Amino acid sequence: MPRMLEVSDEVRAEIGHEEADRLLAGENAPGGYDCTSCRTPGDSEQERTSTVLFVGDETAVLAFAHATCLPSQVVQVTEEQLQGAARSIVGESPAEAVPEQAVLGVTSGLILLSGELHPALVVEPTAPIARPGTTGAGDDFLPLLIEQGFMPLPQIDSVPPVLHGWSVLLAMGQLHAILQPGVTGGSPVAWWQAHQPLQVAESWRAAANKHQQVLMFAAPVGSIGRQPREDLLRDALDKAAGNGQLVAATLPLAGT
Repeated sequence: MPRMLEVSDEVRAEIGHEEADRLLAGENAPGGYDCTSCRTPGDSEQERTSTVLFVGDETAVLAFAHATCLPSQVVQVTEEQLQGAARSIVGESPAEAVPEQAVLGVTSGLILLSGELHPALVVEPTAPIARPGTTGAGDDFLPLLIEQGFMPLPQIDSVPPVLHGWSVLLAMGQLHAILQPGVTGGSPVAWWQAHQPLQVAESWRAAANKHQQVLMFAAPVGSIGRQPREDLLRDALDKAAGNGQLVAATLPLAGT
């Protein structure tokens, strides 16, 4: 059954006429979807639906929205290469012919504060993060984030301050990116970009929809680790905070 899709000329130009025609014919379009604007369910067989294309430097993500929420459009999300913001080159050691690259690991979980569950993202690199343009084995991950406005957190007992200009991009129930302000004050750019959109738990998504913001915690390599349960994740966060190895901020959900 043909979907009630709207594909704007600019979206068609980006995805190509063949792909646009397949979408309009219902071949590649979902029946049910989660609106990328209001984040409530929609049905492209029953209601007018807009195609919204998020475009970065290297990747593009096609999302869907109620036509009453958003027109069909292209949303520019400039990807900063991970070597700059999400990956940093660590100086060579004598045993390495090629410098190691640090990749940011991002884990989602729920954090209990004052009797209420808050959605959280925990960011930990796989190797020390050097300040861009420097060499050596130092780790400047937390100082770099503090310079961006993140706050050192000696203990996790309250919601961190909101860091304006930063945001978390959640679309179609999946985590796409953590955005930071553009260098010249323009459109936000991706500080971290998922290679493939990450599925989050329904309880996490419900908490994000409720609060319209996400807590972000960051710690240097080796501080948190991959914890199989949220209670163990919280224990690791509390330990990192007590050791002076945790910074945090509250980030709004990205608008479209």
